[in-house]
Amino acid sequence: MKIASFNVNGIRARKLHLRKWLNESHPDVVLLQEIKCLDMGFPYQDFEDLGYNIAIHGQKSFNGVAIFSKFPLEDVTRGLPGDNNDMQARWIEATVSSDPPIRVCCLYLPNGNPAPGPKYDYKLAWMERLIRHATDILALEEASLLAGDFNVIPQSEDARHPEDWDEDALFRPETRRLWHQLVNLGFYDAFRLRCTDSEQYTFWDFQAGAWQRNDGIRIDHFLLTPQCADLLADCAIDRDVRGWEKPSDHVPIWVEINPASRV
Repeated sequence: MKIASFNVNGIRARKLHLRKWLNESHPDVVLLQEIKCLDMGFPYQDFEDLGYNIAIHGQKSFNGVAIFSKFPLEDVTRGLPGDNNDMQARWIEATVSSDPPIRVCCLYLPNGNPAPGPKYDYKLAWMERLIRHATDILALEEASLLAGDFNVIPQSEDARHPEDWDEDALFRPETRRLWHQLVNLGFYDAFRLRCTDSEQYTFWDFQAGAWQRNDGIRIDHFLLTPQCADLLADCAIDRDVRGWEKPSDHVPIWVEINPASRV
């Protein structure tokens, strides 16, 4: 089973772009971020026609997350637990009724810039809530994963020019401390299980020719529970999608889950 994550940076602006990638890549499950529309404005038919069941947690003009699945979706939950006053659409999770079933959690973690400031405080508080919920997920001892745009550069090798990001919310020490606290609960960074090379990125800014100069960062991640990591067959980044017409500034990252696989 192939599970992908993709920050599309606006579902209506990238509808044809996304359909092209789906038709070429054939993922079974897709976790989308930054759909930037309300549930009622989502172009369901364009993707249901490709065989996907769809669950949405939308927001007008900002944020928004979605799950596409060729398997039935059960127990869909919208919103990261821990703050009933948080109205930003950044979290959706569901159980994919595959064999074996997989609990998938799609997230769009706050950017946090400018930092320091209120937006950075929100980012850090959101990450602390994520850690608490992730602790509960691990306690279930089931095959589960957290995936999406984490807006975190974990280490220096995850940026072409890490010195340019020293004061950025994506790379500040407080951000990386919470990232490592999350991973050290017992998760596995799927991409780093399969690839230790530098210059492996998922995001290139639209400005200053970043794509042409390969001035990228790796901020889209899959974190797997031990039970899910045992099923990991592969993980890769579809880098070439960034060079297509009217692209998102992110590209898809995907994992292959195989019941016969072992890390």
